[in-house]
Amino acid sequence: MLGEEVEVFPKAVLGRHPSGAGATARPSSTEQTLSIGAGCSIGAHATIYYGVTIGEDTLVGDGASIREGARIGRRCIISRCVTLNYDVLIGDDVKVMDNTHITGGMVIGDGAFISVQVGTTNDNAPTAPADDGQRLAAPVIGARAVVAAGATLLPGVVIGEDAVVAAGAVVTRDVPSGATVMGTPARVR
Repeated sequence: MLGEEVEVFPKAVLGRHPSGAGATARPSSTEQTLSIGAGCSIGAHATIYYGVTIGEDTLVGDGASIREGARIGRRCIISRCVTLNYDVLIGDDVKVMDNTHITGGMVIGDGAFISVQVGTTNDNAPTAPADDGQRLAAPVIGARAVVAAGATLLPGVVIGEDAVVAAGAVVTRDVPSGATVMGTPARVR
């Protein structure tokens, strides 16, 4: 379902089926539904899978990939070449900038800002045999938090509301609300 005045640029793919070519342990159970709110703009070569909901007045940049189960709020920017993996929940007024990877299962609060080339992970045992998925733990980013350029968030960390993660920081443990962390590993400053 496309809302009114949705702009779709050339070669964007709307409604792709998830397929792992036998290489993925996640069974696909996605319905063939897709909802893009009024006033959205979908960039050239963006790929949006079935099972995605995008709120009104949201921009999806060129080459972005949005996987099944993603829920994106209103007035968001999902910039160029951003990947949102499966089951990501993004609040309203969130900005995710160029070349950033948001791992499966992440939750991002209203008004958060995630800069360029941020990496997130949800698996501390990537070579372990596939199981029921209970070992996966995605990071959580609180409302109005800022994650600066090139930061890395490891599995399960919680970035509190109004917190700041400095450029290039590697976050290995939770960041309290309102705190600023920097370094490798990231520490409160």
